[in-house]
Amino acid sequence: MKIRTLLGAALLASSMLITGAASAKSLVYCSEGSPENFTPAINTTGTSFDAARPVYNRLVQFTPGTTQVEPGLAESWTVSEDGKTITFKLRPSVKFHAGVNGFTPTRDLTAEDVIWSFERQRNPDHPYAKVSGGSYDYFNDMGMPDLIESISKGDDDMTVVIKLTAPNAPIIANFAMDFATIHSAEYAKFLMDKGTPEQFDQIPVGTGSFQFVNYQKDAVIRFKAFDGWAGKPKIDDLVYAITPDATARYAKLKANECQVMIAPNPADLPDMKQNADVNVLEQAGLNIGYYALNAQKPPFDKPEVRRAIAMAIDRDAIISEVYQGAGQKAKNPIPPTMWSYNEETVDIPYDPAKAQEMLKAAGVEGLKTDIWWMPVQRPYNPNAKRMAEMIQADLAKVGIEATLVSYEWGEYRKRMQAGEHQTGMLGWTGDNGDPDNFLAVLLGCNAEGRPNGNNIPKWCNKEFQEVVNKAVQITDQAERAKLYKRAQEIVAAEVPWVNIAHSTVFEPIRKTVTGYKVSPLGAHEFQNVDITE
Repeated sequence: MKIRTLLGAALLASSMLITGAASAKSLVYCSEGSPENFTPAINTTGTSFDAARPVYNRLVQFTPGTTQVEPGLAESWTVSEDGKTITFKLRPSVKFHAGVNGFTPTRDLTAEDVIWSFERQRNPDHPYAKVSGGSYDYFNDMGMPDLIESISKGDDDMTVVIKLTAPNAPIIANFAMDFATIHSAEYAKFLMDKGTPEQFDQIPVGTGSFQFVNYQKDAVIRFKAFDGWAGKPKIDDLVYAITPDATARYAKLKANECQVMIAPNPADLPDMKQNADVNVLEQAGLNIGYYALNAQKPPFDKPEVRRAIAMAIDRDAIISEVYQGAGQKAKNPIPPTMWSYNEETVDIPYDPAKAQEMLKAAGVEGLKTDIWWMPVQRPYNPNAKRMAEMIQADLAKVGIEATLVSYEWGEYRKRMQAGEHQTGMLGWTGDNGDPDNFLAVLLGCNAEGRPNGNNIPKWCNKEFQEVVNKAVQITDQAERAKLYKRAQEIVAAEVPWVNIAHSTVFEPIRKTVTGYKVSPLGAHEFQNVDITE
């Protein structure tokens, strides 16, 4: 497929701001990377989710800047007394976009579109199940194939009934997550009939506040405002200027070539805060940055070896140099701002002499390994390469020789999920404000008793799984919290990964930008944003 080529991001941004129609308003967001595609269900990275969010909606959504759930494409919903049947009433007269590839919708949103969107992920015989690789990591890692018994139309075309095999406490919030995006079944059929189904995931069509215009890989994504069910946005043109380097992003922000940017360098924050044209928005991150040890590859299959490696790493030095005041040392896999955080777990101390002693006792000598580092800057890790270099130096002090490894971001994710690494770093920003979204999704096992795709340490513990499985079926939050605290104790004992940091999220914006809210879930959303003169 060939998508029309655009000018470079900076040139496009500048020209839109200077030569656009007098009445038009343009906003440029300096993003940090290229999306893998535009279908959230087949992605797991914030980079790809952000690229798709302007185009799509879900049945329910998070109120901007919060983890509170509000109506989306469904104007209301009811949950049965036993918690196993959810009935959604869809909004009437919800319009789909037209496609830049000749698609023109002939009908509004109905239950058919909702059913199509979920069935693609749960039914291997769905006509689109294998398109673009057929991997639905979020859906599978959250146990949806076992949880969802059926999805069907209700009494009319505007009612959707979802039956569960068991009650699930966070299920409504889960449906506000990106994997639950609702697509056009009519658009899918249009492309299948044309013989180009792969365009479905590359040329997105949705019901969102912005309509896709075009995309040039590693340069720019362009959208235009859509007057849909949520009302027309205040800005007319939305541009993602893909800018991997944080210093370059800030330079563009200062030059007004972009008005919102992601993930500033911590070292640039003092200058940003003194810049008369910039507002630095700040919020405690609902996140974790970690260094994973592949439990399926000896000697990392031994908890005592994993603990020794954790002891060998000077996390205080990492917090100081890499986060530069924008993070706090982590001792649990969930952030301290999240309910059920276990204050009683004991953090692993920095003790290289003890680490060396433990490695020797475990029979580990002359170990050679790898350290994978992320090629992009993320809110939970502002400089993965520097962190990898520091870990490499720490491991050398206890007799471990480590080689640094990295790949293009999409390839990096794919290979890590496949377990090719021995050790490596990744992280997570919460999707729905629930502990299950960290513990079960990041450290859980699938139905076959194997680590799920988002489980980068490839660690699978029976007791841990039993605890999180029980917790998700209980509605009493206090009882759930007790179980999640126990889950954190198991993780602390087993050390599947080294907890590095929970970062503070900083988002610099031009002072001409109004209505923008920092999302605790890491989303960048522009429906309510405006630009003043």
